[in-house]
Amino acid sequence: MNTLSNQQLRLLSNLQSDAFKYFIHEVNPDNGLVKDCTKDGWPSSIAAVGMALSAYPVGVERDYIKRDEAIERTLRKLRFFAESEQSTSPDATGYKGFYYHFLDMQTGRRAWECEISTIDSTFLFAGMLSAAAYFDGDSEDENEIRTLADQLYRRADWRWAVGDGLTLIHGWRPETGFLPNRWEGYDESTLAYILGLGSPTFPLPVESYQAHVSSYEWRKVFDHEYLFSGPLFTHQFSHIWIDFREIQDEFMRAHGLDYFENSRRATYVQQEYAKRNPNGFKGYSDVCWGLTACEGPGPAELDIDGVRHIFFDYVARGVPDECDDGTLAPWAVVASLPFAPEIVMPALEHFDAIEIGAEHPYGLEATFNPTFPDENGRGCGWLSPWHFGINQGPIVLMIENHRTDFLWRLMRACPYLVAGLRRAGFSGGWL
Repeated sequence: MNTLSNQQLRLLSNLQSDAFKYFIHEVNPDNGLVKDCTKDGWPSSIAAVGMALSAYPVGVERDYIKRDEAIERTLRKLRFFAESEQSTSPDATGYKGFYYHFLDMQTGRRAWECEISTIDSTFLFAGMLSAAAYFDGDSEDENEIRTLADQLYRRADWRWAVGDGLTLIHGWRPETGFLPNRWEGYDESTLAYILGLGSPTFPLPVESYQAHVSSYEWRKVFDHEYLFSGPLFTHQFSHIWIDFREIQDEFMRAHGLDYFENSRRATYVQQEYAKRNPNGFKGYSDVCWGLTACEGPGPAELDIDGVRHIFFDYVARGVPDECDDGTLAPWAVVASLPFAPEIVMPALEHFDAIEIGAEHPYGLEATFNPTFPDENGRGCGWLSPWHFGINQGPIVLMIENHRTDFLWRLMRACPYLVAGLRRAGFSGGWL
């Protein structure tokens, strides 16, 4: 654990408390669903619900919310999913124990003709299991939290979710069946495989994880050798719930490191890319970096200082050779805090100095782009006018993991997570 100055502690505390407010205010009080985004009329994201379920225990520990209120909010969400329709109907809430990526905030039914999402369901299950681990009291309500979380996790049919192959499929639609893409290559799906392997009811076969790992790409970028993935969030999301320090599967044993160290290297690659700034974007430096999947100022094409620039909307930005239009994501820098605090804290202090987040109720804006001109003339350029639940969650949770190991310690006691890690071949460290 790194020693932080009082000023740095205040900065982190403010970032965390501001981000936590999203899960208090951007919620339907009747069914507990959490808005994906602060845009008007936006639906709920089930991943954002999972983040909220994990964040409420942090809120209790940090005195952002009373335990009774956290229990009430948690139960409302779990009861909604337990009572919601699971069927092949195109306006159900889920199917085969999984859920549609986006749900109508009022009705809780499928929104936007979206897919049943295996990865977003994974983040929802992780939130449910976090709540079950934390609310361990003998009261009727806390017993119900544990019972519902257990039932909902056990209901997911992971065997169905591989279709006629071995690796997990991205999703399913009632109109067309399984999506063509699978979770292959290193990415945020590690948690999905671990929870799938740990299921006591419909577990993934060990061969699924082995097939997933066989598609990994090991690369050397800027003198750092690591398991490659370009966007920063892919090195973070599974780590929100799994403490990968000093535990290894066969792949990592062969390379002499662990996934935590791998994420540290990926974080340093991000900083080095910004220092080199091969595309000459404004603002990039050793304290201004962070390319990930995020919202941008596009779609647009602009001539800036005699150079034609193409800007994108929501896209997976990454380094060193993936999409880069000058858009940076401060929240993704925060989420790397446990891996490399020595380079993350100076970046967060820089974002604070240039007032990224000063005008928004939930702290750091999701993204900004110093190259794209701001209509108000701000030096930081374009600032996203919206917040996203899946960006706020990592701020709350990874700050806490860095400071106290809180969520990691909770999940080390989750028998399904431990079983999944062991079936995947992990050993060492806290295992």
